[in-house]
Amino acid sequence: MNALRFSRFGWSITLLLFCALTAHAAEDLSLKLRRQVPSGEDASKWRQQSTRDRWNPRATAVIICDMWDRHWCQGATARVAAMAPRMNDLLKELRHRGVLIIHCPSDTMSFYQEHPGRKLARSAPKVELPAKPGGWCALNKDKEPDLPIEVIHDGCDDLPPCQPPKNGHYPWTRQIATLEIEPGDVITDNVEAIYLLKQRGITNVLILGVHVNMCVLGRPFGIRQLVYQGFKVALVRDLTDAMYCSRGRPYVNHFTGNDLVIGHIEQYWCSTVTSDQIIGGKPYRFPEDVR
Repeated sequence: MNALRFSRFGWSITLLLFCALTAHAAEDLSLKLRRQVPSGEDASKWRQQSTRDRWNPRATAVIICDMWDRHWCQGATARVAAMAPRMNDLLKELRHRGVLIIHCPSDTMSFYQEHPGRKLARSAPKVELPAKPGGWCALNKDKEPDLPIEVIHDGCDDLPPCQPPKNGHYPWTRQIATLEIEPGDVITDNVEAIYLLKQRGITNVLILGVHVNMCVLGRPFGIRQLVYQGFKVALVRDLTDAMYCSRGRPYVNHFTGNDLVIGHIEQYWCSTVTSDQIIGGKPYRFPEDVR
């Protein structure tokens, strides 16, 4: 009799734990979305505006842009490695909540050729896209002015500057190993990401990774392309970095330059959020950022 009672008690506890975990996984993502909007009649002045929104995890994906194992710029490599643990914690929570995880380490698909995540990406059927399908999405003069930072030394802030690769011989071979790739995750570096989002009825996309003034904006899976295709997009602004040399205009430190590009994105492209809204704590800050 006691054994039967214990068994029933054990099953009750298990059921309660299962229900609690399931309920957590099914909760909407409560996000504070930040944009910049024109301030009054002066079109050159902007003010920040925040709104609350709730995103269904099952209708949401997160795209990780170009978080490579190594960059040709040593400073860029170090900053990627520094934020990767925090990024992995965020991905684990989003995965647990039911968000689709899409890893996009460009130019490294040969490394993942036989990976189930790569095969999953290739299986997405092509769909007709309403605008600008395919490749790189350059700066759009009809929608945005020039970016607020000048790129000198190819964006390397090191002194002396590192030398960029020649003839396409890139140093990266894979995504940084700190970012775990789990069953059900997707691996791609092209418009397959858009096909997969359409196939699964996903309408919301979080994007993070590097570099915010280059690949995060311009890749076939980047912010411009996602906005062109009608997705609701939010950049995770504390988990990104710019290729910016502080010896170029507007002559501010590296992290202020990063913030200026984020402001440009908030003005002309999409909202931004921070990782603490999902996993708690404080927004990520690079150790070298002593502002």
